Amino acid sequence: MKDFGSDKKNVVQANLDAQKIAFAPIMFQAAKSLRNLGILEYLFNKGKASIETIATELNLSVYGVKVLLEAGLSLEMVYLKDNEFILTKTGYFILRDKMTNVNMDFTQDVNYLAINHLEESIVNGKPEGLKELGNWDTVYIGLSELPEKIKKSWFGFDHFYSDYTFPEIMPILFDNNPNSFLDVGGNTGKFSLQCAKYDPNVKITIMDLPGQVKVAQKNIAEAGFEDRISTIGANLLDDSIAFPKGFDIVWMSQFIDCFSLEEVYSLFRRAYEAMADDASFYILETFWDLQKFQASTYSLHATTLYFTAVANGNSQMFHSEDILKVIEKAGFVVDEMHEMIGMSHSLIKCKKRVL
Repeated sequence: MKDFGSDKKNVVQANLDAQKIAFAPIMFQAAKSLRNLGILEYLFNKGKASIETIATELNLSVYGVKVLLEAGLSLEMVYLKDNEFILTKTGYFILRDKMTNVNMDFTQDVNYLAINHLEESIVNGKPEGLKELGNWDTVYIGLSELPEKIKKSWFGFDHFYSDYTFPEIMPILFDNNPNSFLDVGGNTGKFSLQCAKYDPNVKITIMDLPGQVKVAQKNIAEAGFEDRISTIGANLLDDSIAFPKGFDIVWMSQFIDCFSLEEVYSLFRRAYEAMADDASFYILETFWDLQKFQASTYSLHATTLYFTAVANGNSQMFHSEDILKVIEKAGFVVDEMHEMIGMSHSLIKCKKRVL
């Protein structure tokens, strides 16, 4: 296992970073306000502008624009030259980068109030912040019932990262002409619909919570694939519920991070027991130790805390070694491993171990 990070900062830089952490929730709101109130957009379009000009053009108070732009200086989203403000590269990312905006909206709408219960969640071992969203044991049970804005940000975050993987994984998955898929944790059916469009003959079964299956059924009907995509509503945390047999591929995408390692083992064992000897088991996941950029690792560590305080209280974005050990324990061997799929994923192909 390779090391991550170091402690080579000088005292001045360490102190600055400590203050960034201390005031992070406040400064996050400043960044969001600069984006949402159109100040960053105005600077992008005009190149540079004074506080007074921005206030007049956007119908905001001089005071309001002033305090936000001064915060923007410390956030390094803008800089000041000859009494006019200019957008920085960081400011541009906050304004225009889709990933950054997906992450910010997820943080604000899904997590901002709930993450205040993180300490409680650690101590009690359950998602104490979930009460800020609804009265469920896990967020997955209540996904279809979330308020529309929160739901939009949740699914926007979830789908943004998985959607980038589809063009790369389809040729890998269909290389051996599989006839059938079991999509475990198929959510709204996005992956299954992509498979049905990619191959006109493949048949797919989605297995997920009843609420998610209901949404998937609607999407499947709208796409006209009822004849090739079926669904099974089930509580996948129930160890007594076996997976159906007879599929060429068992598929789990951005799914195992929703469970503890013990629960992941149960899911893998049920996959093993449902598979024929020549079937394949694929896992598509984001592992924090296999990221190319520090920004990705940082984002995944932050996302883990969402699982802790909001989603279910016991899962996380895993280190790859943790999952590789569970794969072996469940009776599989890794047949192939493809890193850096899409933006941040790894694709693991498993076969049943020959005894």
